[in-house]
Amino acid sequence: MKFVYSERYLVDIGIHVFPIEKYSLVNEGLRAEGMGEDDFVQPKPSTREDLLRVHSEDYLDDLIHLRPTHRTISSELPLTREIVDASILAAGGTCLAALISLSERCAIHLGGGWHHAFPSHAEGFCYINDIAVAIRKLQAESRIERAAVVDCDLHQGNGTAKIFQDDPTVFTFSIHQERNYPVKEKSDLDIGLEDRTTDEEYLSHLRYGLAEIFSRSDPELVLYVAGADPYEGDLLGGLSVTIDGLRRRDELVMSECQRRGIPVGVVFAGGYAARIEDTVAIHMGTCRVARELCG
Repeated sequence: MKFVYSERYLVDIGIHVFPIEKYSLVNEGLRAEGMGEDDFVQPKPSTREDLLRVHSEDYLDDLIHLRPTHRTISSELPLTREIVDASILAAGGTCLAALISLSERCAIHLGGGWHHAFPSHAEGFCYINDIAVAIRKLQAESRIERAAVVDCDLHQGNGTAKIFQDDPTVFTFSIHQERNYPVKEKSDLDIGLEDRTTDEEYLSHLRYGLAEIFSRSDPELVLYVAGADPYEGDLLGGLSVTIDGLRRRDELVMSECQRRGIPVGVVFAGGYAARIEDTVAIHMGTCRVARELCG
């Protein structure tokens, strides 16, 4: 299987809760476990045409020209050329991982998962909704007709939910902490968890959610948002899921997709553990599960 990654993701975001260095640490960890150059693929930036399938022209122009407007200032990130370029490159990375997964069953993007970005504004550390850009690109190229988003980040994927509302070709599922950011949008299926939900409770809810997805939709691709922030040690979270519980989460999602012969593209999304080593361990666990199940 392939890992999509670029060192250009490592941009300066200043003093910030988002641990941007996790990308390079996971890359180094995979190489230490025997992954070689042939296992990694470099992304290319998404084109304007790709981005306009999801985002408004006014918003994209503000973003590309670094204009601090009502459309861009809600990102909670600096607005710099380096960061905007990295966001557009990461959108291309998710597009590439999704495309590769169609032929190789699974691919992992060591990045992406910017599920809070809306069509016309930034939000929650997210400028470009790479998940939506990837799905719309594959649909426009007639590579797929139907997709599902399985969002297991701690925070609801409000931007993704809004983008695909009332679209029968894309099933959106989010399992998240209910009493946490953001203001919720309506997904096709939302499971809002109580504070301090533990491993077994979490996995029980997830099993139900997966069964509902595959009974109510017939996706040709799953994009799996494998956030590390449901972890009990996350600084922005309030769930009580262990590292082993998150490994079992990954096994459950990916094995269900494999059992049904549905390709799965994986993105990392959030993760804000007090110890960055824990966030990296969670993402590494996701990669190991994918390698075990998909080869």
